[in-house]
Amino acid sequence: MRNEQALTYDRFLEDPFQELEPTDATKGALRVLNWAYKEFGESIIYSCSFGAEGMVLIDLISKVKKDAKIVFLDTDVHFSETYALIEKVKGKYPELNIQLKKPHLTLDQQAQQYGSALWLRDPDQCCNIRKIKPLEETLQGAAAWISGLRRDQSVSRGKTNFVNKDERFHSIKVCPLIHWSWGDVWKYIRENNLPYNELHDNGYPSIGCFPCTRAVSSGENTREGRWAGIGKTECGLHTAPIEGQ
Repeated sequence: MRNEQALTYDRFLEDPFQELEPTDATKGALRVLNWAYKEFGESIIYSCSFGAEGMVLIDLISKVKKDAKIVFLDTDVHFSETYALIEKVKGKYPELNIQLKKPHLTLDQQAQQYGSALWLRDPDQCCNIRKIKPLEETLQGAAAWISGLRRDQSVSRGKTNFVNKDERFHSIKVCPLIHWSWGDVWKYIRENNLPYNELHDNGYPSIGCFPCTRAVSSGENTREGRWAGIGKTECGLHTAPIEGQ
């Protein structure tokens, strides 16, 4: 499987589309999605956090593959508004195959094994248990996965390509929205009357688990509300694996 994925990746790198600055209405997103579902078929999964970018991708994916598989990593510590949004999305796109993937450990089991409120003492370990390991399981046997990363979200995401080798999950990561701005995302949501998380209206541009997410102030980066004050900027899904994980 890995050799086949490498060949697919190398073949796509030779396509000038990889370096193209698209000027179409979706800035290349629909073209990338059409390619991805044609290339990988049933072996591509969208891992969706149901943030603003997620709403855009869900709508675009529904135009390409109505019954696409979408997985939400359900850590059991998401905001109630996030769970409410998922139900709205299920109603709007009934043909999509939306699945909630939970960790092997319940919160009580995690507390017994690692102590209570692990996200305060060792947030990397908490993310590893509740997000990274579940996505590893989800992607077993999948050739590729889709992510809503945008280049202007942070410095670490500034060099993201449409198609990326994913060293952590030994897969191919497809990122259709790399050229979109935050304004582009909201323009699409409003023009298409898409549902979105109500927390976005209350100063939460990036929404994760409630213990590790706060509202941001005017002028702050959209991701500064995630793990604020502890020097952590990523859950680990989009970074190279740390030895031992």
